[in-house]
Amino acid sequence: MKLGALYAYTGGKAFDAAKPSVLFIHGAQNDHSVWILQSRWCAHHGYNTLAIDLPGHGQSAGPLCTSVQAMADAVVAALDTAGVGPAHIVGHSMGSLIALELAGRLKRARSLSLVGTALPMKVSDTLLAATREAPLKAMDMINAWSFSSAWGGFSHKPQAPGPGFATPWGSLQLMHRIHIKNGADVLPTDFAACNAYAPSEAVLKGIDCPTLVVAGSADQMTPPKAGKAVAAALPAARLVVLEGAGHQSMSEAPDALLKTLAAHLAAAP
Repeated sequence: MKLGALYAYTGGKAFDAAKPSVLFIHGAQNDHSVWILQSRWCAHHGYNTLAIDLPGHGQSAGPLCTSVQAMADAVVAALDTAGVGPAHIVGHSMGSLIALELAGRLKRARSLSLVGTALPMKVSDTLLAATREAPLKAMDMINAWSFSSAWGGFSHKPQAPGPGFATPWGSLQLMHRIHIKNGADVLPTDFAACNAYAPSEAVLKGIDCPTLVVAGSADQMTPPKAGKAVAAALPAARLVVLEGAGHQSMSEAPDALLKTLAAHLAAAP
């Protein structure tokens, strides 16, 4: 489905204005496919699914947005063009920062779910340099840190334990595909935007919807203590820690994440 200028995966269902919508926002150098299990479940359980590709990612045309605020503005423009009102917003990593802007500054959230988040979301100088100068090496580093040690890093052969899973190898291939299809600027632009983002006090205080923060207990990118700090900074936010999950909990703990998200959506007005 075209959501204004953006592509949105709908789980195979036509948009129905009478149903509540769930907006899924992916992280850096990713696209809508990281949400495949959770987004498809929503589409078949009473919600409109809108799992978007951000500008210059996946099936959405560019140009790239160079700041989190600009990404949020682009999403709102797409929602307005398609006539989509406030939605339940679910964001992962960089997408969680965009979700914060959508909820606090732009007032587009019925509920908010932040997965694998941190404030600030600082990136090391070494990794930032690698995204510009050695992007394939940077992608290896990112994926090695994005999954718990239970996966054995890249020492294991490619594997797919069940529906909804994307192993470290699958995640790496997604990043390579975006690098080839969408260009070498995506990775450094996304990571620089994460590194630079600092929400205003007004954004944080402006979040007035039910809020869920989900952290993986084995997340090396945005560890549980970072999720706890985010939850403490937001009005009446609730923290859930998924035991054994790393940063890519959508694929590493898909059922646990889905159960947590489904309960949050059901409890929201």
